[in-house]
Amino acid sequence: MSRYSGIWPVAPTPFHEDGTLDLEGMKRVLDCLIDQGADGICVLANFSEQFLISDAEREVLACVSVEYIAGRVPVIVTISHYATQIAVERARFARDLGADIVMMMPPYHGALLKGTPEQSFEQFAAVGEVGIPIMVQDAPLSGVDLPVPLLVRMAREIEAVKLFKIECPRAANKIRALIEQGGDAIEAPFDGEEAITLLADLDAGATGSMTSGMIVDQIRPVITLHRSGDITGATAAYGRVAMAINHENRQCGWQSCKAAMVEGGVIRSEFCRHPIPPLHPAIRSRLIDLLQPLDPLVLRWGT
Repeated sequence: MSRYSGIWPVAPTPFHEDGTLDLEGMKRVLDCLIDQGADGICVLANFSEQFLISDAEREVLACVSVEYIAGRVPVIVTISHYATQIAVERARFARDLGADIVMMMPPYHGALLKGTPEQSFEQFAAVGEVGIPIMVQDAPLSGVDLPVPLLVRMAREIEAVKLFKIECPRAANKIRALIEQGGDAIEAPFDGEEAITLLADLDAGATGSMTSGMIVDQIRPVITLHRSGDITGATAAYGRVAMAINHENRQCGWQSCKAAMVEGGVIRSEFCRHPIPPLHPAIRSRLIDLLQPLDPLVLRWGT
């Protein structure tokens, strides 16, 4: 098994009701994720609302997270940027801070500025020179196509490229092809998308999953059972949480984790910065109704 395996949730970014960063809440979020059994934690990702956070706030959050976790689990710091120079600078900052891994999408900005396959390769290669392991995030949000041969080339020619978060449509097919074509160069294929396709992705060879931080302790058994060869047990464990995952993926997005953490006393506010609207009360209520029978730690962590 790869040392990069298990469940590595994305940490949400808590805000006060006035929209300022809640740094004490951030520490509680990190403790809660570790107590749920996270094998690693990712900060500043899309589910951390990275597109609603200033550059100065990114540095503060990265510092607080890495320093507070203090080696209890590995930390991934997201560094995506359209400009290669800035992505490199962010990677150096994360490395010098003591982060274990950086995660990045290919270069894109909006709907029309997208890196070509060669430009994407060049950006990852430039960040690779920094000397910190890289997780390639293959996410629909970027709109950039990362075909399997390109990912295999990155894995073989860029020493730092060791991990892959595959969350495109039909992720299992891509994970399977990536492993078949890349062999030993594909050290850690992960899935994402709140684990909405986790079973199929594990069947395809995924070594881990980057979920939200909502029910880490409930999803983790799916991965550990599957890894031990208990496919029946893994299937049953996944069936138990599937409705909650579906509701999160299709109705709530990253706000589901915040709602659950407020409900369980982890953080005080589920505020999201404009233009993100709050969850509809009926959607939020349904989420909590789906979570309560699971008795996840998040709903009782701070109570």
